[in-house]
Amino acid sequence: MSIQPRLNRFDLSMIVISLVIGMGIFGSPSDVAVKAGSAPVFFGAWIFGGIVTLCGALTFAEIGARYPTTGGFYKVFSYCYHPAFAFMINWVLVISNASSVAAVALLGAEYINPILLPPSLQNSTGSKLTTILTVLLLYVINFLGIKLSARAQNVLTIFKVVAIVVLCTAIFKSDAEPKTLIAVVPHTGSVITAFGLSLVAVFFTYGGYQQTINFGGDIINAKKNIPKAIFFGIGTVIALYLAINYVYYSVLGIGGLQQTHTLAAKLAGVIFGATGYKITSILMFVSVLAYVNVNILANPRVYYAMAEDGMLPPIFKKVNPKTQVQEFGMTVFVAAALIILFFVGSFSAMLKYVMFFDTIGLSLCALTIFILRKKTKHLDTKDIYVIKWFPLIPAIFILAYWFVTINIFITFKEDPFAAFWCLAAYALGLAIYYIGKRKQSPALP
Repeated sequence: MSIQPRLNRFDLSMIVISLVIGMGIFGSPSDVAVKAGSAPVFFGAWIFGGIVTLCGALTFAEIGARYPTTGGFYKVFSYCYHPAFAFMINWVLVISNASSVAAVALLGAEYINPILLPPSLQNSTGSKLTTILTVLLLYVINFLGIKLSARAQNVLTIFKVVAIVVLCTAIFKSDAEPKTLIAVVPHTGSVITAFGLSLVAVFFTYGGYQQTINFGGDIINAKKNIPKAIFFGIGTVIALYLAINYVYYSVLGIGGLQQTHTLAAKLAGVIFGATGYKITSILMFVSVLAYVNVNILANPRVYYAMAEDGMLPPIFKKVNPKTQVQEFGMTVFVAAALIILFFVGSFSAMLKYVMFFDTIGLSLCALTIFILRKKTKHLDTKDIYVIKWFPLIPAIFILAYWFVTINIFITFKEDPFAAFWCLAAYALGLAIYYIGKRKQSPALP
């Protein structure tokens, strides 16, 4: 018996908004300002990033409609390419997710450290210390079987949307004029390079929409509701992001943006004074806890799927019968996040690694739409969502992500070992696949 569509247009719109709005918008505009070096490049990157995100969301929606599966990227890659390729890409994306957890936890530490720690620890060492303790605390909580409810996650999403709207009121304060403007540090390279590097943090902030791949077969009247819901959801996100970035710029200027990651707390300080700054810092840290907690819960499931196919040892499928926790898989994921944190100690540096893996993985996943269209031609007459402006929509998304990948790879010249470790992660995933496949092969008599 097939699953009947149950989600309406509003449901999908809220899903898209909740998937995209995370913690990035409260910190990553600082990184965009550093790379952009000017206001036109800064705002151009956010507008272009929004358009590309819309193209990506529409592309992944059709992929999900043509190949509805609970296995996400893993199953789609395996179906369209090869199981070995699917394992290699998803293995690296799990590492990337661990890096993302570490990066967001570092951002949370930047918010809470000025309140918790003495001045002597207001540095990278203090940030690492807070991040490690945060991850370990959530690891222990999850190990005991405690998790956030879906209702709490919805409340958190509403809080973030309201927080953005409230923070935008800073522009109406009489003292919100850019009196504290700091000299802008211009980008030393070409405008094209500045634009490409700015997109790294922009795409990180717009990320999450790719999960629409999981809802293609669950939407009522998919042909009409999917494009409208995605346009509304992504349109809302773009409007909110442009609004708060305009406020950041109006209050702090590009120079001020370049020098702080705790942007939400800065705006709250303008609106509510010192008390508002502290309250917002605490609330932002709580949001970080929720993000890290959800990832610690969700990512071990990828290990479980790989173990089900025999690509990882059976221990990754082991679930504690009392707490329903994947103890070994969760331990591996948390350990990966802490190891990555040991080598990379700042939010900005972590972004480069996360987005290098993500741009490759997401662009290759978007390419599957061309293969799926050939393999699932029989679905064209059914009530599934089909991109109208094909192949322009997926082509814009894929080319934009390849452009960013090239720019990130160019920056690896400053640290040759960075490129080596990134490529080694792919090679290790491929080796693990074939070792696991070899163990699966029946012994000869």
